[in-house]
Amino acid sequence: MTIETLKKSYPKLFTKLPEDVSALRYLLVIDVNYDDDDSDEFDAIDPEDYNFLLYTTDMLQEAVGEPTMIELVKRLSEHKDIEEFYLSDIDLYGIQTDLDEEGIAHMVFGSLEEIVA
Repeated sequence: MTIETLKKSYPKLFTKLPEDVSALRYLLVIDVNYDDDDSDEFDAIDPEDYNFLLYTTDMLQEAVGEPTMIELVKRLSEHKDIEEFYLSDIDLYGIQTDLDEEGIAHMVFGSLEEIVA
């Protein structure tokens, strides 16, 4: 998924973002949540409960504002494609979903597009 594709799919959202955004990772980081056997740290976002970690970057948060981020959290926590949702912070979530990374990105950006509309 390219930034150009995202700009075409989510035009209202992208009017709020800086024009020099060149990659998805500058807005949203989607990582597979895995069990790190080498770490002694307790992980509140357990890989058995949440198969993906989502991080919304400072750039995205600043562009849309705190009220939009709060609404995004509400929508994601109730989204039909998310079986389990864990809010670690306003910018970090654990989710359990059958979607792949591209599907998750579309879900997040689609929700944001509706909120900023």
